[in-house]
Amino acid sequence: MNIRPLADRVLVKPAAAEEKTVSGIIIPDSAKEKPLKGDVIAVGNGTKDEEMVVKEGDKVLYGKYAGTEIEIDGEKYLIMRQSDILAIFA
Repeated sequence: MNIRPLADRVLVKPAAAEEKTVSGIIIPDSAKEKPLKGDVIAVGNGTKDEEMVVKEGDKVLYGKYAGTEIEIDGEKYLIMRQSDILAIFA
């Protein structure tokens, strides 16, 4: 994939939604909660006021309504500002 976010934007691949069953009932995809974590795929160069703290390969937590969902080659990604990321974890 050849995509590079601009300024303080970050491209994140969301983690797969977890399968949950309740007493043998499978929850449909439309009712699953969006994952709130993912892997950083690409980062912009930052701005003169804000340097980039996250880097490619980081695992991050982000807010429920963070970012814009995009689809590239059949895969879903989120593009968001670095400030929408809440934490980096191992």
